Amino acid sequence: MKKKSLQSKSDTLVGIINAFILFSAMLICVYPMIYVLFASVSEPSQIIRNTDFIIKPLGFSMESYKSVLAYPMIGTGYKNTLIIMVIHMALSMLLTIAGGYFMSQKNLMWQKPITIIIVASMFFSGGIIPMYLTVRAIGITDTYLALVLPSAVNTFNLILMRTGFDGLPPSLHESAKIDGAGHMTVLFKICVPLIKPTLAVIALYYAVQIWNSWFYASIFIDNRKLYPLQLVLREILISNDTSSMTTAASMEDKEMISETIKYSSIIISTLPILCAYPFLQKYFVKGALVGAVKG
Repeated sequence: MKKKSLQSKSDTLVGIINAFILFSAMLICVYPMIYVLFASVSEPSQIIRNTDFIIKPLGFSMESYKSVLAYPMIGTGYKNTLIIMVIHMALSMLLTIAGGYFMSQKNLMWQKPITIIIVASMFFSGGIIPMYLTVRAIGITDTYLALVLPSAVNTFNLILMRTGFDGLPPSLHESAKIDGAGHMTVLFKICVPLIKPTLAVIALYYAVQIWNSWFYASIFIDNRKLYPLQLVLREILISNDTSSMTTAASMEDKEMISETIKYSSIIISTLPILCAYPFLQKYFVKGALVGAVKG
């Protein structure tokens, strides 16, 4: 009985320590978002003078949000990002499904060498300069295709898709082929409907990747009318270019409001993905477990 009591106390202590560590980790992750949110609705003059933690808004002002929403490049960035996302996801999902089905075939000739070559692309690449020269040579710079084709297939997502197809019973393929079904019928009418959770995971990964992407746009896009949202945001935050978004009279007022404009831009650009994430979190967890257990 005494041993049970000691064990119970040690379990309670471990639970308290774990709870403290997890709560601390949560604060470390959540506080930057809280800081940005409160700073975005604070008075610009108080934000400039503040040197402490922000645990509540310092005053209240929506001027920065009005300035950001009135800035035409934000709307242009949203439009371009949505167009790129639709094109990219349609092409990427089609190619990833086809590639995953191809790699999952048991009677595939040279399956192991092909798999090794594909996996090697995760660790080695030709580099940015050859990629840029290739994109320029085929004449798609300053177009949406420049942001779609170079990253159309993610190797990790392709491996996840192959793992999803590998989990299907081989008897499904055999029975379908006996009935005269070809590969296209087997793929789209039998296999794809049975791996919907895997498809949801991979679609979500592609969506997050596209939404956060800015690097290729900074290389391949010179026309500001084609800037995606994240490149517009980078221009505001890194280049510190908020002059076209401020209407304040004095230079001092412009400098003060430019600080809150940066925070407002972050909130507006990340709000859609933040709102979607709680509903899609279970798919992230499932994506981490795809292929972890082979049964």
